[in-house]
Formats: sequence, C-alpha cells, structure tokens
Amino acid sequence: MTFDQLDIIKPILKALTHEGYTNPTPIQENAIKPILDGRDLLACAQTGTGKTAAFVIPILQNLVTMGRKNKTQRNIEVLILAPTRELAIQIGQSIDAYGKFLNIKNTVIFGGVSQKTQVDSLNRGVDILVATPGRLLDLMDQGYVDLDSIKFFVLDEADRMLDMGFINDVKKVSYKLPKERQTLLFSATMPEEIEKLANTLL
Repeated sequence: MTFDQLDIIKPILKALTHEGYTNPTPIQENAIKPILDGRDLLACAQTGTGKTAAFVIPILQNLVTMGRKNKTQRNIEVLILAPTRELAIQIGQSIDAYGKFLNIKNTVIFGGVSQKTQVDSLNRGVDILVATPGRLLDLMDQGYVDLDSIKFFVLDEADRMLDMGFINDVKKVSYKLPKERQTLLFSATMPEEIEKLANTLL
C-alpha cells in the first residue's frame, strides 16, 4: 500500500514525498483511515513504529477539509498531550514537516523553561497545541489556554503518562474538553489503569 491509496490530500502527499515517505507503516495503514472517518481510536504502538505520523497526517487533513469557522482568529482545535518535553518537541517537528504546504500553525508548550515565548506564541493564535500536562494546566489556570474549540484530542504514550504520575493531570484536562470531539489514545502497553482511562475518554 502507498499513501496515495489512503486518500491523502495533495499538499500532505507532497510533504510526505519531501520527507522521503512512500509506504505507510502498519500503524499508519491501520489508523489513518478511521481517523479520517472521524472515529475515536485506541492504538497499541511502540515508539519508532511511525505512530506520530499515524495521527498527525489525518488530523492535518481533517483540519483542512473542515476549514476554520473563525476566519479572523485561530482557536486551538487540536490538543496533543505528551508525557515529556522531548516527545512534545518531536511531535511539533512532525506537524511542521507534514504540514509544510498547509496554512496551519502549531506550538509546543512544556515546563522547565520560561513560559514567555510559549505564551507569546499562544497569543498570536494556533490551530494545534502540543503540550506536557503540567505546563498545560499551569497556563490554563493563568487564562492563556482555552480548550472550548477543541475538535481533536490525542493522548500519546498513555502508559508513560501513568508511569510518570500524570494520569490525574490528564483527567483534569479531559474534564475541560468539549464532549463533542474526536479522541485518539496511543499506548505501548495496555495496563488496567489505561484501559479504564480509555473507557472514560473514548
């Protein structure tokens, strides 16, 4: 199978060719179509299997095909939660790469650094927010992040969130999300706590 056969739009196909992608990995082949169809997804995928592309590509496409309701202002329509700063940055780079030929803006927020640059980016308006849970909750409490327009919620490496003690933070964030949304949960393993979380989110 090729990416052409997954009904990917031309600007994203062009970006994938630019990145040297030709054939989807198994997780991409199995995840992209259901996500394009608007379905919630629970996926077991190890790091290194191409899972970031498996959710970023169809989310970018769905954003383009849906169009922005507010033409003058960008509201956060996609929230991607990651357990570590390194993974969050990597996801942001993937969005930049696959969305190279699209008019979609993203920013990455994480703790351990000054929040000023991150807040400035949020104030300019973004379509996709990639965040670690602690910094996200902090900026939400300060009124810099509004999740009312979220259409897509991705929880990446959910089992690692559990290991790092972030599950309660994830739950706090999920309570603030609109009920009408598409939710995607990725985890390398499926411990009982993650199954319970999946049952509440999906």
